[in-house]
Amino acid sequence: MTSGISSIRGAALVLIAAGFATAQTAPNPDTVQLHMVPVQGNVYVLIGDGGNITVQVGKDGITLVDTGFAPLAPKAMAEIRKLSDGPIRWIVNTHVHGDHTDGNAAFAKLGMTATSVGPPRIVAQSNVLNRMTSPRPGEPKVPEASWPNDEYFSPFKDFFVNGEAVKVYHIPNAHTDGDSIVFFRRSDVLATGDIFTPDHYPIIDLERGGSVQGLLAGLNRILEITVPARYQEGGTMVIPGHGRICDEADVVEYRNMLAIVRDRVQDAIHKDMTLEQVKAAKLTEDYDNQYGATSGFWTTDMFIEAVYKSLKK
Repeated sequence: MTSGISSIRGAALVLIAAGFATAQTAPNPDTVQLHMVPVQGNVYVLIGDGGNITVQVGKDGITLVDTGFAPLAPKAMAEIRKLSDGPIRWIVNTHVHGDHTDGNAAFAKLGMTATSVGPPRIVAQSNVLNRMTSPRPGEPKVPEASWPNDEYFSPFKDFFVNGEAVKVYHIPNAHTDGDSIVFFRRSDVLATGDIFTPDHYPIIDLERGGSVQGLLAGLNRILEITVPARYQEGGTMVIPGHGRICDEADVVEYRNMLAIVRDRVQDAIHKDMTLEQVKAAKLTEDYDNQYGATSGFWTTDMFIEAVYKSLKK
């Protein structure tokens, strides 16, 4: 591993260590700290409470992947302005959850400049728009200004900005049913949303179309795109939805963990074990020190339950 990559990872790990625990609750903008970390090429990542925000800058302006919580947008925009005074041209949402989309309207407004040609394009897979426009009973309505205005329903969407191709790939029924990963081809950086969260077991949002098999397919798709450098370190950089900056080797380790846990739970199902028996069997015990949690938004038991129910379907 090069010293540059090592320092980036170390800084990211310190800054994000507690971020996921508050991922679903908007933090206080007066106390939250945001830090812009260079990744490589034209791409940076804005790190703080909530989801990671990927930032690409260049002569055309600014491209964002995800927008975090709306109350943090002014503070986040101040950090982005240290990189570029250009307009926000593109926003890509990796999925529907509010810690990745709540800031859409705020950034669209804050990113307008004298050189803007209308509001930015907000790109997302069509299921994101479907879920925003038709919330489930009890869920708050999403303001129309935050809706994607450039949804896609094909396997991928691409565009060219700031001297590089940007490829947006749909990953079906993974974390949700509307997941996208975003590849900045010249910078060689891939933003994955919550398909890959290296410091925690993956969240499988069953109610929004997520599945363990879809997550594994998504991780394998990431591995098809990424290319490591010497000794399997460096090369294509991977920005997860939450957590430290990674490379292909980290994704391999995470994919292998999920595949092993999937197989263990599937074997338990074949033996007619109940959900409570599966939880009691501690099938993830050898991974819990690295990925597990006994409290907070997403616990180990919740992960096992989601895998079990996903496979039972």
